[in-house]
Amino acid sequence: MTSTEAIDGERTVALSVRRKVRRVLEPRLGIDLRALAAFRIALGLVVLADLLFVRLPGVTTFYTDSGVLPRSTLAELYPAFASASLHALSGSTWFQILLVGVGVVAAFLLTVGYRTRLATLVTVVLLASLHARNPLVLNGGDTILLSLLVLGLFLPLERRWSIDTQLRATDRVGESDGRLFSVATAAILVHFVTIYAVNGALKFHSESWTSGTAVPRIFQLEQYVVWLGPWIADWGPVLAVSNWAWTVLLCGSVLLLVFTDRLRIALALSFIGAQLGLAATMRLGAFPFAMVAALLLFLPPRVWERLEVFVSPERWRSVAERFPRSLFALEFPTLPDTFYRGARLARSAFLVVFLVTIVTWQLAGAGLVDSPSSMPDEIEGASWSFFAPNPPEAYWWYAWEADLEGGETVGTLVDDSGEIDRPPDAADRDPSVLWKRYGSELRYAGQTHYEPLAEYRCEQALEGYDDPPETVTVYYVEQPVATDGPVGEPTAETRLEYAC
Repeated sequence: MTSTEAIDGERTVALSVRRKVRRVLEPRLGIDLRALAAFRIALGLVVLADLLFVRLPGVTTFYTDSGVLPRSTLAELYPAFASASLHALSGSTWFQILLVGVGVVAAFLLTVGYRTRLATLVTVVLLASLHARNPLVLNGGDTILLSLLVLGLFLPLERRWSIDTQLRATDRVGESDGRLFSVATAAILVHFVTIYAVNGALKFHSESWTSGTAVPRIFQLEQYVVWLGPWIADWGPVLAVSNWAWTVLLCGSVLLLVFTDRLRIALALSFIGAQLGLAATMRLGAFPFAMVAALLLFLPPRVWERLEVFVSPERWRSVAERFPRSLFALEFPTLPDTFYRGARLARSAFLVVFLVTIVTWQLAGAGLVDSPSSMPDEIEGASWSFFAPNPPEAYWWYAWEADLEGGETVGTLVDDSGEIDRPPDAADRDPSVLWKRYGSELRYAGQTHYEPLAEYRCEQALEGYDDPPETVTVYYVEQPVATDGPVGEPTAETRLEYAC
């Protein structure tokens, strides 16, 4: 055998191995192009709903200088965020509404798939800026949503069911069917499964989860439980079973990267059902819907073959005719092939580093590994643990009292009998999901965090009563709970006395 024949034989063997590896990995780490399209649409709708129904109603309270976190306090407490946020360029309400409006337009264009990559990039930049403007009103669902959008920048979200494909006449039935398998598809699937797997691992570090009492106790936390939640809270045995079912499901999340076809469909739909159940019973913001959007990526071709009849290219074509072809169109000069090869290599390297960083962040925030010394103070210890390892043992709310110049004391701390006022529904004391998140972050905060809140309450008291307020006192009130309801009486702790 000549050296040339030997080299050819080695190449044949290597090619055969690569094909076998690809046959194993592609059904597990690849994504159907129609699943990517559904993912894009779902993400766009989640961002639209978050901006229009969560952020916009609270824009003055939470994102302006007249609210609970003026830019001066943001710069003092979170200097890195203050310098990185476009929203921190102005403290005016009109400016925040303008940026939210631009974000709404970008999210809409992402949803319909028009100039998709540009729309995704603008959405990422503005959403990250909004998050940085007030980190006290974020939860894990917000950062998960942002991470999914970042990874979406490296995926061809526009390849199916989009205006872009219709304008380019490329979305023909059968032309783009099949899976996309790349570093980007593997990164987003592994990233998502890690969120569930870490949460499942944390459950076994908790006596309440391993004893079956965590879920029943969670449904007694009134600041979280809404809609169907109070009704289900009385179903003790069902909630105990749900405790174990959710724990097992989380621990089995790694099988999303192992199963294919029917088994993967069953597991993904189980998670989707669980997330929708959370959305129907608990006030968690974008979290359950962002997770559902990501779970769509795991559904294999057989699902989309049945659903495609409802989103056929013909339906998109009629919509695409209303969009100008040249808007935001950018023409780039032709570059050497070496440039594109280098760009692909850099993109793959970024995705690997991003995935390793974000998984390390999760593990460090969960306490499973030591935090890297380079991790910024603002995010060190943060995680997507969600009631793990131990759910809270009490629900809480904030109360306030104002001493008016006329000698009267008004507020929400006590009822008519002078006892601590325990509201019939603690969620009523948090008029929105942003207030709940803000209050949650404030529980262990210092005086600097409370001063803007006290000033905000001074303004409220000034508008609500004939006499102006002299001082405002902010209280943190806590009500311990067991699996069957409240235990004992609530206790109030003074957090700040503020001279108006």
